[in-house]
Amino acid sequence: MATNNHPKGEKHFMKNITKSQNIASHRIDRIEVTNDTLTSRAGLTPFVRYLDSINIYPKLEDLFKSIRKNKKSNKISDIFKQLFCFLADGTSRYISRFDELKKDDGYAAGIECSFKDMLSSHSVKRFYRKFYDWNYFKFRELLQKLFIWRLKVEQPSIIILGIDTMVMDNNDAQQRHGVKPTYKKVKGFQPLQLNWKGYMIDAVFRSGDKHSNHSDTVNKMIEHVVRQIRKHYSAEVPILLRCDSGFFDQVLFELYEKDLGIGFICSGKLYGDIKEYVQGVPGEFWPEKLEDNNNEWSYLEFADCRKSWDRFRRAFFCTLNIEDGQYLFDFAKPDSIIYTNIGLGDDIDRQLIQAGHEDMIKAASIIKCHHNRGNDELVNRAVKDFASEKLPFKQFRMNAAHYYTMLTGFFLLEAFKQDTCDGIIPMTAYSTTIRRRLFDIAGKIVHHSGEIILKVTTAVMESLKLDVLWRRCNNPPLQFTWA
Repeated sequence: MATNNHPKGEKHFMKNITKSQNIASHRIDRIEVTNDTLTSRAGLTPFVRYLDSINIYPKLEDLFKSIRKNKKSNKISDIFKQLFCFLADGTSRYISRFDELKKDDGYAAGIECSFKDMLSSHSVKRFYRKFYDWNYFKFRELLQKLFIWRLKVEQPSIIILGIDTMVMDNNDAQQRHGVKPTYKKVKGFQPLQLNWKGYMIDAVFRSGDKHSNHSDTVNKMIEHVVRQIRKHYSAEVPILLRCDSGFFDQVLFELYEKDLGIGFICSGKLYGDIKEYVQGVPGEFWPEKLEDNNNEWSYLEFADCRKSWDRFRRAFFCTLNIEDGQYLFDFAKPDSIIYTNIGLGDDIDRQLIQAGHEDMIKAASIIKCHHNRGNDELVNRAVKDFASEKLPFKQFRMNAAHYYTMLTGFFLLEAFKQDTCDGIIPMTAYSTTIRRRLFDIAGKIVHHSGEIILKVTTAVMESLKLDVLWRRCNNPPLQFTWA
């Protein structure tokens, strides 16, 4: 007769057998095909419903109606819906991804699109090939109207704009129109971009060799956006523009002050005479200190008028003493200079006081505002996180159209996050976080009692508060209107 010689006895032996049986009972024996409609991107459905609820599609149809030559072709709204979802999904940056999605009926159902209307890669290329200067620049008009819409939603008492260029590294591209050397020593594109609170509100797509203040692009961009704000939002709201030394230009300053009546905070250039003047000022005359986020600066305020200028402007010579809590040696302390027209008695001063922002006239507030220009750089990073900086086409105009589609999709995703995801996803989250936490969830789409229902697990429903999210998607704070 067999005996159990296990040192812990028969009880332990039987426990191990039971455990092995439980493990075996959960093993998957084979894989089969199901006819159920399943999607791995169930989180895209609230995003699509939000786009429909804000009424963006009729505006796209009207704006780009000249592109659709044949009534049998895809609707403009269906094309843009799939492009926005492709960019928001972010699984692939290659246009060939559309050929895979075209075969996925679950993905089509999840984005509320007819399976027969799904785009192929060739359809996307044909669509972008129809864009030229006169119609891809309509995206700029769309971005500005979206900006006015967000102003009406958020009702800011002060508008702080940031302008900068963004290098798009296409160094490995071969024979692509507009790919030229940039200041970062890579070949690519360098669009000029205007941002506000995480949104890209206007942009000019340019080749890589165009510097910040190339031609009169900046003048026209700022002038047009300010006119839009004054006409469609508020005639008296204070508007500030902050920028780096690439936009240090007397012509621009005069435009801001005399024609537009806005304020500016701009990095200057450390010319030799400025350094001589500062070195000649005794230390007891500039003991002003400014602390912000474990950093400390000493600064000297004075009035400066460059040779080509016709007026004096406020200037702040700043020296960084402590960086991230660490004291710097004298030889390692970086110097900078900031110029502004705030506090000189212009219209901007009156507007700031009337809006309750009189603190912005003080030196410390102006310097802090300029230091926050780093947030403008974060918008560039967020755009690159949303979509690749490597553009897919060889023709400049096709890349331009894709770039503007990318900015529009980025704007709409940011609006979706602000309007529906509060308390669910951090408002500072990048696109990758939204994709992994919200979009990449499994769902089953069923037809029942004349309704189409998206089903998810209880854990997903509770952790993402999908019932709350769905209600918000169907009831946005304000629909998009064409002012």
